[in-house]
Amino acid sequence: MVNDALRTVRLSVLDRSLTREGEGADEALRATVRFAREIEALGYHRFWVAEHHGVPGVAGSAPTVLAAAVASATTGIRVGTGGVMLPNHRPLVVAEQFGVLESLFPERIDMGLGRSVGFTGAVRRALGAEKEAAGRFGDDLDELLGWFTGDGAQGVRAVPSRGLRVPVFVLATGSGARAAAERGLPLVIAPARGEERMLRAIDGYRAAFRPSATAPEPYRRPYVVVSVSAAAGATAAEAEAMHAPEAWATVVSRTRGVFPPLEPAEKVLGREMSERERALFAEARDSRIGGTGEEAAGALAGLARRSGADELLLTLGTHDHGRRLDSYRRLARSAGLTGPAGR
Repeated sequence: MVNDALRTVRLSVLDRSLTREGEGADEALRATVRFAREIEALGYHRFWVAEHHGVPGVAGSAPTVLAAAVASATTGIRVGTGGVMLPNHRPLVVAEQFGVLESLFPERIDMGLGRSVGFTGAVRRALGAEKEAAGRFGDDLDELLGWFTGDGAQGVRAVPSRGLRVPVFVLATGSGARAAAERGLPLVIAPARGEERMLRAIDGYRAAFRPSATAPEPYRRPYVVVSVSAAAGATAAEAEAMHAPEAWATVVSRTRGVFPPLEPAEKVLGREMSERERALFAEARDSRIGGTGEEAAGALAGLARRSGADELLLTLGTHDHGRRLDSYRRLARSAGLTGPAGR
């Protein structure tokens, strides 16, 4: 059954190239490219990749390189980053990377940007971006935008970025929502720290939004993308099991400081956990949506209604590739997606 409320909301996918027990990083990256083709065939609007450094459980460390591979392997789906962490890069380099992508794949590239720095001190030192680098995000963002409008440094030209129009999305970590509103840019936000907190941030973004004359449609008004982990199974229990691998990896990262490769759901659910691990495991699953296709679609429609989201960016970290694809297939069917030509 199609959920009519989801017909008015764009559905997109974020894949972080999580590694899996028994697989290498090379297999995770190839799986991302293959998954993008499958997602395009189902009719989703865009496919984004992410940036993480020095994390054993995440192979996606070079998002613009991976985005190029994804765009090459697909034909029409929008491709982008969720996101490039601007404190880790010089704005000129980022501008030129996206300029190359947009030149090779015109009108298909999105530039999603975040302000997070490395997870550990060692990673931050290796990147040359300590915690205070996040405080420069607004200035770095302005410089980056300037390379596309021609307002960059005198005597320097961002090749081939100048004059290109690449939609820019800002991830709402820290002051990200304010930065997006002040520059008239779309906002990407998640309910990971509680839905009420997210809704307040969205209200603040809309209230402070200043339209940008250079933004392409439909981004000349407040545009909100809500990112959420969602699973749809034959039963609600199957969907809940799909969330278990990433939830457990989150527990390990909280207790041991390392996000590991994903374990099979059956192994996670059969594990003896300490009281603290059980509490963290439950917490890690709180903001995730699960159920049958119809149930998950209903929950997503409710989230979209409460937030006024223009788009839902769906992610799912589970061990079984086949179950993950089946989940997205069920959601596509419940949302009335009709394949690549659908929307």
